[in-house]
Amino acid sequence: MPTKSLLKRLPPKKRPKKAKSNTRGSTAAETVLSEISGDTLATKAAIEKAGGIVTGQYLDPLGAQPLLLAVLPIDQVEPTPFQRDVSDSHHKRLAGVIDRTGIFLDPIIAITAPNGGFWTPNGGHRLAAMRRLGAKAITALVVPKREVAWQILALNTEKAHNLKDKSLEVIRIFRNLLEERADKPEKEFGYYFEEAAFITMGLCYERAPRFSGGVYNSFVRRLTMFSEESLAKSLKVHERHAAMLLELDAKVSEVVAKLKAKGFVSPYLKAFVVGRSNPLRFMKEPPELEDLMATIRGKVERFNVDKIKPEDITASGGGASDEE
Repeated sequence: MPTKSLLKRLPPKKRPKKAKSNTRGSTAAETVLSEISGDTLATKAAIEKAGGIVTGQYLDPLGAQPLLLAVLPIDQVEPTPFQRDVSDSHHKRLAGVIDRTGIFLDPIIAITAPNGGFWTPNGGHRLAAMRRLGAKAITALVVPKREVAWQILALNTEKAHNLKDKSLEVIRIFRNLLEERADKPEKEFGYYFEEAAFITMGLCYERAPRFSGGVYNSFVRRLTMFSEESLAKSLKVHERHAAMLLELDAKVSEVVAKLKAKGFVSPYLKAFVVGRSNPLRFMKEPPELEDLMATIRGKVERFNVDKIKPEDITASGGGASDEE
């Protein structure tokens, strides 16, 4: 099924220009929030219902959005279900630092969760560290707008993602959006996903945690674009592409096994096989992703390991490592 007619790439992101000093946002005095209403009032009620307490309220100095500073019962807070998993070693080191200082100085960001309690899109390691120390409560900056969770994950640069981490995070965000906004076009959420290829790669990693995504990502990224179709419909396309990728990877693994049986040893054997079988760089016009994968698979199935010499693999320059 052709996808190019259904898909359209978002325009490239523009970096904001450096602004003149003291020309944007509010003064300190203008951030005072004496009365709250709407979502902010409902959020305050949710905090109190959960057993927390609001210790402050203000308008943020850049966008004048209402924010609540609160102390929440720690058992009422969980990481968002679509972000990457907490690093065991990182949260243990963080717990040691907090324990030595004896004071928690870096509030987590929190939003109300759909079914009660709170999610933190930016604070999973701090939350895990405080739990490790046996804390009863945790300080949080609570944002009334729940969609900020996706924005924060898109902006989070605390720890660099590898392809697997980022792809799994994106597919989790996709599934969360699917529950609430399944009829909305996929392209509307491009900001949260960053690249459409991450959705397909995430599906692959869900099914095969040891999937060698880096070997295939360059052409998947180039030929996968955000869809004009709804999230529900676009997911079917990504699922089909993921299934084709996993089938291709299985065929590539068969060739790699034959190369190893002939004595070839390299962490780049998969990349070598795919590179030799991928004609994309010779094509004047980019093909459909499905057509390219079918072409690569055909070449892989006809791959003659008897013609490969050690210098061929050395000359290929490696590329993406088979293991991530």
